[in-house]
Amino acid sequence: MKLSRIRFFAAMTGLLVPQPLAAEGQRFPASPSVVLVTAAPYGARGDGRSDDTEAVQRAINDHAGTGRLIYFPAGRYLVTHTITWPKQWQGRENWGRTYLRGESVDTTSIVLRDGVFPDGSDPHAVMWCGGFGSADWFHNYVEQLTFDVGKGNPGAVALQFYSNNSGAVRDCRFVAAEGSGHTGLDLGHRDMNGPLLVRNCEVLGFDCGVSCAHAVNGQIFEHLRLSGQRTVGFRNQGQHLAIRGLKSRNSVPAVMSYGALVIDSANLTGIAGADASPAVVNYNGGRIYLRDVKTHGYKRALADMETPDAAAAWRIEGEDKAGSLGPDVADYSSNKPNSPFPSPASSLRLLVKETPDLPWDDPATWADVDRYGADPGGEKDSASAIQSAIDSGATTVFLPGSYRISTPVVIRGKVRRIIGTGGLISYGKDGHEGRDFILADGDSPKVLIEHFAAIHGGIEIDTRRTVIFRSVADCDLKMTASAEGGEIFAEDFVTHHLHLRKQRMWARQLNVENEGTHILNDGGDLWVLGYKTERGGTLVHTRGGGRSEIMGGFSYTTTAGGLAPMFVNESSSVWAWFGEVCFNGDPFTTLVRETREGETRTIRRGGGNCFPYSGRGASAP
Repeated sequence: MKLSRIRFFAAMTGLLVPQPLAAEGQRFPASPSVVLVTAAPYGARGDGRSDDTEAVQRAINDHAGTGRLIYFPAGRYLVTHTITWPKQWQGRENWGRTYLRGESVDTTSIVLRDGVFPDGSDPHAVMWCGGFGSADWFHNYVEQLTFDVGKGNPGAVALQFYSNNSGAVRDCRFVAAEGSGHTGLDLGHRDMNGPLLVRNCEVLGFDCGVSCAHAVNGQIFEHLRLSGQRTVGFRNQGQHLAIRGLKSRNSVPAVMSYGALVIDSANLTGIAGADASPAVVNYNGGRIYLRDVKTHGYKRALADMETPDAAAAWRIEGEDKAGSLGPDVADYSSNKPNSPFPSPASSLRLLVKETPDLPWDDPATWADVDRYGADPGGEKDSASAIQSAIDSGATTVFLPGSYRISTPVVIRGKVRRIIGTGGLISYGKDGHEGRDFILADGDSPKVLIEHFAAIHGGIEIDTRRTVIFRSVADCDLKMTASAEGGEIFAEDFVTHHLHLRKQRMWARQLNVENEGTHILNDGGDLWVLGYKTERGGTLVHTRGGGRSEIMGGFSYTTTAGGLAPMFVNESSSVWAWFGEVCFNGDPFTTLVRETREGETRTIRRGGGNCFPYSGRGASAP
């Protein structure tokens, strides 16, 4: 059987053979908001021989920042120079909302012609995803694509991605032939990148697999696979990061980091030559937390050093710090946990559930709300049309534009997926009271809502059905009594004033921005992989015997840090590995206020290292 280029390369170099990262052939219905790069007027061939650079660039130029889906049907799209995302669109500034997606990571690839970027000291990207100049480049996505930098391109960076508050690289693969490739995924090419999510991605080859840098805003990684890097698998130079489910197979260190880094549930395998180096290097005063990290074939699991030089750090001989001995690390923090009351040093170890997925329905069966009379331009009221689509009996309802809703739409019946292309739902922006959507009981035990740049009026959850939010921004949630005891999954989610009422919630890349209390966990379980916030007010208030576990992230404190404690714990359990960045001179002054058995104690700034913070006022899990 003839091997594909990717599989042949893996077989010849002894790397991990790529495994399917996403379902095959996820297609969309025909719609003006689904732009095929192969269709007129673009006409990309995708045959691996024709130069598709101009066709792909024109499609992106025409539709970047519009909330449309730029779709790559299965094929190999050959490019000969950097594809860029424009900062201007039809005379206006592009504030983000650019969405690229392939049919499948295993069948759809953007391929750099051999020998285009031959100078390894002068790197250039195959695709550069832009930036605004400040942290205002919102809701950008690259999904289900392989980026192949080919042969003879040691200066090639597969993807330079940028997004703020919401955005993700999902189900993507980055491939370099032997001796080719500078960096697979570059998130440190400019400052203020993130918060964003990288999920279910794989990097084969390159000098560096993934690169992050600068002080703000942070990235979240889940289920990342690295193999065959020549210098380092993952490099962090100053960011606040959280990684869960990292797998690495390398002869070089899997991770080198300074800044702030959480690694949870990793399997790091060292191959030929790795026995001279550590699996993980923390240097230059960086903070690091490892939990359930398994290593094999390395000299040591973790080198936690103060030296400013990464290369020197992992060559220093000496005793490892307690808890980092390896080869497996169960629970290690470079900073001793702090608490106003006696508490265990370890994390809560709340049960972590994977974000559920749902079957991808045949696009012919989707209910496109535009065909029921909805106005994708957002001028006319579309509430009735959207309700008709929901009540049509379809299991997937498609909202390919931006819509004005004057009365709440009830999600019920057979619907299990509500999907957009990055559009806006405007009810609430118009000043009306109520919610855009009410999630009620229905046939499916799980409901997935995905790809909306804003749901201004929010969603009322009036059911115990499991709710999954994937890439949804500016969406407030209201929980009724009927929602108590339910489960919520939030992946790449932006909200305000989140109030849990005895629910269990798992969040990956959670961004909450408002004045006042950001999250109130009232008797529920809250687990967050990467929590980023702005503005003043308590960031997490846990009461009623609730349990909150914050695995990484930071407060970008922009206003009124002195008005409230950062974390409030009332006879509940909290574990937080967290940080703060503040440029306005008004950081949080009270970091923790905890109450146990009627006694209240605080941790104030300047009283030593606060984070990680461990507070056990409720029964242990």
